[in-house]
Amino acid sequence: KVITRLKAGKFLIIPQELGSAERYVGNWYLLAREVVNSPLYYIAFYSAMHYWGMLTQPLIKIFTATPKRQIVPLEMRDKLTFIFVKGKSIWGIKEEWVTKTEKVRISDLERTIIDAVVHPQYCGGITEIAKGIWLAKERIDYERLKNYVDRYGKNVVAKRLGYILEILKIEQPALLGQCKKYIRKRYDLFDPTLPMEKIDKNNWHLIDNVGQKQILDLVGH
Repeated sequence: KVITRLKAGKFLIIPQELGSAERYVGNWYLLAREVVNSPLYYIAFYSAMHYWGMLTQPLIKIFTATPKRQIVPLEMRDKLTFIFVKGKSIWGIKEEWVTKTEKVRISDLERTIIDAVVHPQYCGGITEIAKGIWLAKERIDYERLKNYVDRYGKNVVAKRLGYILEILKIEQPALLGQCKKYIRKRYDLFDPTLPMEKIDKNNWHLIDNVGQKQILDLVGH
């Protein structure tokens, strides 16, 4: 067997036939669980999108939300990213089986969507998020998502989500109506990962620097 160090006091045993840590990925969700220093962690953002079938690309890194500030061990920096979150914002989390015998904490589908529109920079940007919502549209609990919008209570979150649903023509009147209640005079960037430019007009008080056509082309509309 080959042994590689995860962090101080924790090591990964690798099947000898694989030869080296570089060739062995193992279960990345379990890797994150073993390295993180808080039991309140959860697998989040791009990694949670991957788990819930919102991505078409392979998983190359694990994003882990944690209420305890922590530096990623040098050996794992190409595989793990820790994102600090406040303890009071840790909700909408499930324990999911990732092997026959092991579970990890992961944001549920609806919380994953909320986290994505809060922090597009950790989820590949608005186009990736919109595509993910489209891929998962038949599995989303829209009533739960509406409740999560209220629980999070941030205007920009409701506006980004509402605008995405409107572009994709996902007809959920109750959720859209709830999102519209958060429209205020202030204008926010639709995608904070992109330069500020106004491509399309909208009624959500968002500066659309993505463009509806780009999103619709991506989902095959």
